[in-house]
Order: sequence, then C-alpha cells, then structure tokens
Amino acid sequence: MGQWTSAVGAAQLARQLKSQQDRPAGPGSRRPPAYRALADGIRLLVLEGRVPVAARLPAERELALALSVSRTTVAAAYEALRTEGFLESRRGAGSWTAVPAGNPLPARGLEPLPPEALGSMIDLGTAALPAPEPWLTRAVQGALEELPPYAHTHGDYPAGLPALRSMLAERYTARGIPTMPEQIMVTTGAMGAIDAICHLFAGRGERIAVESPSYANILQLMREAGARLVPVAMAEGLAGWDVDRWRQVLRDAAPRIAYVVADFHNPTGALAGEDQRRRLVEAARSAGTVIVADETMNELWLDPDVEMPPPVCAFDPAGSTVITVGSASKAFWAGMRIGWVRAAPDVVRSLVAARAYADLGTPVLEQLAVNWLFGTGGWEQAVELRRAQARDNRDALVAAVRRELPDWEFEIPHGGLTLWVRTGGLSGSRIAEAGERVGVRVPSGPRFGVDGAFEGYVRLPFTVGGAVAEEAAVRLAAAARLVRSGGTVGAEAPRTFVA
Repeated sequence: MGQWTSAVGAAQLARQLKSQQDRPAGPGSRRPPAYRALADGIRLLVLEGRVPVAARLPAERELALALSVSRTTVAAAYEALRTEGFLESRRGAGSWTAVPAGNPLPARGLEPLPPEALGSMIDLGTAALPAPEPWLTRAVQGALEELPPYAHTHGDYPAGLPALRSMLAERYTARGIPTMPEQIMVTTGAMGAIDAICHLFAGRGERIAVESPSYANILQLMREAGARLVPVAMAEGLAGWDVDRWRQVLRDAAPRIAYVVADFHNPTGALAGEDQRRRLVEAARSAGTVIVADETMNELWLDPDVEMPPPVCAFDPAGSTVITVGSASKAFWAGMRIGWVRAAPDVVRSLVAARAYADLGTPVLEQLAVNWLFGTGGWEQAVELRRAQARDNRDALVAAVRRELPDWEFEIPHGGLTLWVRTGGLSGSRIAEAGERVGVRVPSGPRFGVDGAFEGYVRLPFTVGGAVAEEAAVRLAAAARLVRSGGTVGAEAPRTFVA
C-alpha cells in the first residue's frame, strides 16, 4: 500500500476503542500492558473492517490526548502494529492501516463462508439455511416449463415479470392491503431493493435513521452509499421499538428515510406490536420521513401461539410513507435472489427508471420459479418446512449455549433466524477473533451497531442443529476461555467436524 486513502479522527477512533476497553475483565484474566491493549484494539478494528484499510490514523499526540494516555503508549502501540504488518508509516505522510501479506481484506458485512471451508469451520456468520427440498427442484422444473414464451423476448423486465408482479399484488391484497401490480417492482434480492431505494431517496450525506442494533449488511450498504446513519435504540429485550425515541429522532434529525425490521428483527428477534407500527408510521408521516419496512422475516414465526400484527404498510396502504421490501431469501432460500418492493406507483416508476443504470432487471428463470411456488401452494409448504427446521435448530442451539456458556444472556425470540447474545462481560470482537482460531465463525456485536456499539454481544443464527449446534457451543466456550485468560488464541486448535 503506497499511501492512505481516508482518515480516522482521534475522537472517532477513541470512541471505537473505548467500547472494547471498557468491557469488565473476566475472572482470572490478565490485563496486558496499555500499549499492547491499544495495539490489539486497533488491530481488531481493522480486522473487522470498522477502521478501513489504508485509513490514516491520528498523530500520536492527538490520539494520546483523546484516550487520556501518554504519547509513549501510543508510540509503542503504533510500533507494535508496524511490526505485525497492520500499520505503515512514512515521514511527512503519517501512519495508515494495512493488513499483512496473505491476509484477506476485511469487510464489515457478513460474507458466507466458502463451502470448502465447512469441514473444519462451523459457520455461524450468516443467517441462511439450506434449500427446502424438494421444493427448490420442483420450482425450477416448473419454471423451465414456463420459460419458452419468455425466451422469444429480449428478457429484460426492469419492473419484473408481469405475472409475478400480479401475484405479489394479489398476496398483499389477501393480507388486507389492496395492491395493484403497478405498486410492485421485482428486484435482485432485498439488498438490491434497499440499494435502489437508498440511491433514490438518500443521496450522499443524507441522514438515514436505523434501529440500533440493525442488520450489518444493510448498515454497510448505507455507509458505502455515503449516508449519515442515525441510530435509534431498540426497546429492552424483545419489546420491539421505543417509539418515543423514534419520535424524537424523526423530529430532531429529520432523516430522509428510516430503515426498520418489524417482524423478527435481525439481530434481536424482536416483533414490533400493532400499536408501535401505527405510531411509528404516524410519526414518520408528520416528519416527512419515508419508512423502509423490511419484511424478509415476516413468515418465519416459529411458535404456534404467535399472533402476527398487521404489516407496517397496513397503516399507509397508498405507499407514500411506507415502502415495503420483501424477499424469498430468508423464508425460502438465500440462493433464490428474488426480492420485491411495494410502494406508491410513482415511487415504483422512479425506481424502475433508475434501474436502467444499475442491473436492468432480475433473472427471468428465478422469477418464474418463485411465481410457480406462489401459484401452486408450494411456497406455503416450503415455508412450513423452513419453520420446522429453524425451530429445531433454535431449540438445539439454545440448549447447547445454556449448557456450555451459562453466564451468556439472551431472550428466546418467537421467530426469525437469530439469537442476540450478551457475552458475560467479554468483548464480542475478541470472541469472534478467538472463534476463528478454534473453528467457529461468529459475528461480533459491533457489526450491527454504529461507532463501536454492542461490543458485549455476538449474534448466533439458527442455521445449525443437533450435534453441530452442540459442537458450535463447545467451540464458543473454548473461544471465551481464551479471551478470559488473555492467552494466545492459537492455543486451542479446531477439531475437524463432519455433520
């Protein structure tokens, strides 16, 4: 790396480091020297992508002042990072972050683990389950039978296949929200939908209000779009939104859009109640803020006594204040990259027009497969299979974590795919780093927050069950022991595990 390409201010870096260093020490843990703790903290921020590679760090004197430590401590930490390959310096140009040769570039999103690594690594990084067969195969076969007429066209449908748009409109209407096909746009997954919405409504420098915590990949998408994220704390436990806080943020910050997950929130699993939804829509309408309601988890209730509230868009059926995003990726299969937007017709037209400069359209075959599932009842049967699988995985994971890590705290959600876990006073970032060494991949809490929040958490998805869930908990416990002891994370080697 020849030169720095961005800069991190002393106050910002101090906030991020403080969230790590303020975690209480576990019993019997050894505190490293101050310079070593500082070097480790910066290294973790780089490895997790929370400080970009090639970012210029503050001068030693500036950071020492912001952290209330001696300049000698900062100088020693910088020297340690240079020795390890995480820092480069040049006289007159300062010091900037780097990664040692051979290390992959870090990212703040949650990338799936390559399938070839699954033999030795248990992947708890992404909340995605295998396809619900035989429904994937049947859907693709059904799509192939319906493909010939479309093969005689150019194949570009920027708004989506008319048949699928009509089907989605009918499904919203059946839920009590009258919807026309003109209010639907089919996208390449929910990420594609939200990316298009952000580019249309929130240009570089615009404020976007987000739940705190929120879905890591969406937060990173918004950061890369140049948005200024305004976090709004969730209510305690699984209580959903704190609407009074939302009212204050919408009034004071006047964000252009607000991104929310009302149904089995990712990562906490919270389910917002009907009154919360109504009041949030009213507050957004008064503030002139557009709500982007992510419904990707809305069909994944796992307990039979769950009563699902009306969709957020039920309180704005015209779609002028609430833009709804849905997807097949969570309820069906992540490899089925089909998402959709429900909004006012003029919003849909604007999104479609802007798409000409992005991806032009969504793959026809996959749209036909989802349409086949909707039209034959296969979707409902596949989703029921998915619920049963996620429920079994949830129960197995909960039991295993409670047995192996009794000091970790969480509430069991009634749906969704994720468990939001407080790690008994340990740093979630350090748990994640130690986990990589002992064979379990888990995302730390700060990936789901803004400016270093949630250092004391990790997210555990319901993607493994049975013996694999038990082994995952054993490896997490091994990672926690390493963090508590302050020992070398390479001290416990991962065991090869075959499911």
